[in-house]
Amino acid sequence: MAAKAHFKDTDMQAVIGWVLRIGVIVSVSVVFIGGVLYMYRHEGLIPDYSKFHGVPNFVQLHGLINGIINLKGRSIIQAGIILLIATPILRIVFSTISFVLEKDYLYIGISLLVLLIIIISSIGGHVG
Repeated sequence: MAAKAHFKDTDMQAVIGWVLRIGVIVSVSVVFIGGVLYMYRHEGLIPDYSKFHGVPNFVQLHGLINGIINLKGRSIIQAGIILLIATPILRIVFSTISFVLEKDYLYIGISLLVLLIIIISSIGGHVG
């Protein structure tokens, strides 16, 4: 009978490393694609920053989704930035899973506390 393989800490560290690498590569690629679309559609346009016009539509969720569907460059860039922000949060999630597998209760608690703070900050934050 074959021996049962165990998932080791080094395996989880490799997974976390790949999550970080893939997250950064995907987010940078999305920002790049959004930037190319934005430059293509707004060639030669000079922005006027002398007056504040309020929070742009692409910053809010419904505007972001509509902008991505309609291939608007600024919305796609914003989505890439959100992916970049989500990457280290995924690292915390995978670290928590690693601590659960190791039965390291102190670090499970710390990781869950950090995730709770991030969630509360995200929900409690407001735009505008």
